[in-house]
Amino acid sequence: MRIILYTGKGGVGKTSISAATAIQSAKQGLKTLVMSTDPAHSLGDSLGMTLPAEPIEIMENLWAQEINTIYEMEKGWGKIQKYITLLFTAKTVENITTEELTMFPGMEDLMSLLKVLEHYKEKTFDVIIIDCAPTGETLAMLSFPDMLGWWMEKLFPVKRKVLKMVRPVAQPLLGIPLPTDDIMNELGNVLEQLGEMRTILSNHDITSVRIVVNPEKMVIKEAQRSFTYLNMYDYNVDAVMVNRVIPDNVTDQYFTVWKEIQQKYKKLIIDSFEPLPIYYAPLFEQEVVGLEMLDRMGTALFTDDEDPIKVKFNLRTQQITKEGEKYIFALHIPFADKKALSLNQKGDELIVRAGTVKRNITLPRTLTHLSIQGAKFEEEVLKIQFGGDIDE
Repeated sequence: MRIILYTGKGGVGKTSISAATAIQSAKQGLKTLVMSTDPAHSLGDSLGMTLPAEPIEIMENLWAQEINTIYEMEKGWGKIQKYITLLFTAKTVENITTEELTMFPGMEDLMSLLKVLEHYKEKTFDVIIIDCAPTGETLAMLSFPDMLGWWMEKLFPVKRKVLKMVRPVAQPLLGIPLPTDDIMNELGNVLEQLGEMRTILSNHDITSVRIVVNPEKMVIKEAQRSFTYLNMYDYNVDAVMVNRVIPDNVTDQYFTVWKEIQQKYKKLIIDSFEPLPIYYAPLFEQEVVGLEMLDRMGTALFTDDEDPIKVKFNLRTQQITKEGEKYIFALHIPFADKKALSLNQKGDELIVRAGTVKRNITLPRTLTHLSIQGAKFEEEVLKIQFGGDIDE
């Protein structure tokens, strides 16, 4: 199975390019699902139809779906849903509904990831193409397995033991119901699924992320930042899709300056993202809505019968090498500012910061007993030297 995620700044045309790619995939005879994880769904608008919360076939070999967070919560989280209802109808909690709770920050991310995992396990489709939310929300979704998994691993076993001991005493005093063992088991199952999803997302042979940009300065800057963060989390960005490029055969004087501006930023995109493959979709003479126009876009993107589903590029962002008695852990962090980088070691974890983004990387066994001896950042690669026992 192949999974392709399209991300980028809001308004660049992610939805159109996602749907256009899906159509080209389906035309190859591959059972393809295009799904939207953006709470502000526009996939149905792009296809010119209303989409349900479950996959619906819209043409031969092509299905589409818009994930509904509340629907998924009610369908798949029975015990947790009942506990939440019980908890938030307790006397001590007022003025909040279960529906409001299902929308707490990160819930959309969690539901989206679990739905992708469900499709992956069922193996109904050959290809899943995901129209993601704008960059910030996409990065939050992709970091969600790491973030929630880290917290659950730290707190889950302790909380479970404590709950068994304190439940009989604390529940009457607090006036609210505490989670039972079956609810904790369901939460544990979620943690396990997130671990599976993290493995799938970071498998470069299965999953690719493609960044959609317009030839505009602000859009390119955001794309550079997202490329940095995606590399930190070891997600494979295999292509950049440039949308709404004014065609060369447009000679109207009104577009002359715009064409010059776009030419400058097209060069910046090439200089920034090389050796990533770059694909171009033109600014069409009409709105890209409906299967026919989306097919035109897909044909323009993937010319000469090029396979739209193939992994276009595979860069190893993390690598360990041995130099004498020392080990070098290399992490590719493109576009990062050296002054904004920091790192720390805590047990078997390496904590790397790049500006406002932090990642806790679990070190391989080879390095867990060694301490950081030094680090340098050159040619967009952070090289961390490990050597000597961590207790020395």
